[in-house]
Amino acid sequence: MKLLENIDSPADVRKLARTQLTPLAHELRSYLLDSVSKTGGHLSSNLGTVELTVALHYVFNTPHDRIVWDVGHQTYSHKILTGRRERMHTLRQLNGISGFPKRDESEYDTFGTAHSSTSISAALGMAQAAKIKGEHRHAIAVIGDGSMTAGMAFEALNNAGVQEDVNLLVILNDNDMSISPPVGALNRYLARLMSGQFYAAAKNVGKSVLPGPVLELAKRLEEHAKGMVVPATMFEEFGFNYIGPIDGHDLESLIPTLQNIKQLKGPQFLHVVTKKGQGYKLAEADPVLYHGPGKFNPAEGFKPAVASGKVTYTEVFGNWLCDMAAADKRLVGITPAMREGSGMVGFEQKFPDRYFDVGIAEQHAVTFGAGLACEGLKPVVAIYSTFLQRGYDQLIHDVALQNLDVTFALDRAGLVGADGATHAGNYDMAYLRCIPNMVVMAASDENECRQMLTTGYQYQGPAAIRYPRGAGAGAAIKPELTTIEIGKGEIKRKGQKIAILAFGSMVAPAVAAGVALDATVANMRFVKPLDVELVKQLAAEHDYLVTVEEGSIMGGAGSAVAEALAAEGIVKPLQMLGLPDKFIDHGDPAKLLASVGLDAAGITASIKQRHAAAEPRLVVNNG
Repeated sequence: MKLLENIDSPADVRKLARTQLTPLAHELRSYLLDSVSKTGGHLSSNLGTVELTVALHYVFNTPHDRIVWDVGHQTYSHKILTGRRERMHTLRQLNGISGFPKRDESEYDTFGTAHSSTSISAALGMAQAAKIKGEHRHAIAVIGDGSMTAGMAFEALNNAGVQEDVNLLVILNDNDMSISPPVGALNRYLARLMSGQFYAAAKNVGKSVLPGPVLELAKRLEEHAKGMVVPATMFEEFGFNYIGPIDGHDLESLIPTLQNIKQLKGPQFLHVVTKKGQGYKLAEADPVLYHGPGKFNPAEGFKPAVASGKVTYTEVFGNWLCDMAAADKRLVGITPAMREGSGMVGFEQKFPDRYFDVGIAEQHAVTFGAGLACEGLKPVVAIYSTFLQRGYDQLIHDVALQNLDVTFALDRAGLVGADGATHAGNYDMAYLRCIPNMVVMAASDENECRQMLTTGYQYQGPAAIRYPRGAGAGAAIKPELTTIEIGKGEIKRKGQKIAILAFGSMVAPAVAAGVALDATVANMRFVKPLDVELVKQLAAEHDYLVTVEEGSIMGGAGSAVAEALAAEGIVKPLQMLGLPDKFIDHGDPAKLLASVGLDAAGITASIKQRHAAAEPRLVVNNG
């Protein structure tokens, strides 16, 4: 690490001789592999962008020149070169550095990214701002081929291409590998170019076929060959000057090309071809396995943890989807590029004709489902809570307004741990319950999740079932496809004075708190329609009501209870516990829940603090 240990900023990179950059890239890749193996995190994508990162910081005057990294999970090399090398051991941990770019973490992180396909829009805004302010700076968007499947990327290209005097560079990092296998016509088009050498050979067609004196004719033939093998025509129609493809691991190609582009005016589009997992054979061979591994020994490779015996909620959904598809031929499964993450691998294998990966296109996924529902099919949209936010207008306008029969399986509801605020599903209860025709359920354990999925599927209208990341309490899962009565909760524990109304993942810690406080605990099950009769019963039989949810307090399930009490004219002390009005950073999920008082001890302490003053004789069972 003779070179890397002296790099504290990109300015240090720019002081190096060109001949030192390749050795620096080798050191950087080794450090990256060693670091991620100790913390876990995104690996394949980061190994693939080492040379590109070195070249960008070498050629451009960062942070004066702005780099926006799309999705952002491939920025570990960028973090190491921008003064955070010594903090890499804290990656994705509580109070450590983020796994994604964050503006408040470094001036080199010019834009916070983690949801895909935002880079071109943001970089265009920066480029236009520089023009308005009379500042000479470059704005660079680095976007992967998977992110290019999203409509937002093309909206930005369409707008950028007509702004001829902005210094915008879009770099397509083409590695033919998004998280799930890339899909769609564009990816098939890009997949034709798997190496810079292919294009280099095509460029020489004119010289090899025609005699030397016919230079103009040779040039035209060369351009024709280029048009046959690269997507130049498409991007140039958008108004960009297309360059490439070039080998994204060859610094002797990257650096001169970037230096030349730096001198050009107007929107530029550079196509680089890279390989995920580059330099680590195991990751090259299986980039999906090494997309986001946990801790491992690089010499031995990553070995997924042996199943603990508890089934994850994602697996519950995947198994249910296959079982329901076998029972009902109308079922169609949809995912926006999250086949593995949403547990749909088995479904694709068993029912390929009814499986649709629409790419990173959440808006399309929702309306595509609406179209299927119009024709009598039963679409199930498997989507992370945080990503459904991107299809919110379609959910309201295309599904709920028409009361179409679409089921939404919302994975990663609540806090998600190491991925942090960008991926947390904190808002779905608040943003879903205000939509007419929606049924919104929160699963408290694995078996209830299966029952709720069946219930939502059988409901003749839009329904959402939210469930957290990871495993539950280990509840026995019944194989039958049974439903539960819509809008009906259940009492989990009978107690005195205090009634805790718990939603979803908070039922288990609420029961523990109920034991300590001798409180009644209800599993409310439905955020909408709320079990108003149960709320009225609990209010009549208890002195205090407490709602607990792993979601935003503002507008969430607790607010629904408060609204129900007000509508019934019931005046009763109500304490609402949930996620506060702030973004919660990355870290261990259990520690994060404890930090906001949503573990059993925190719930108990909050209730004691609030109600002990009003009721000095409140009995607390510390045993």
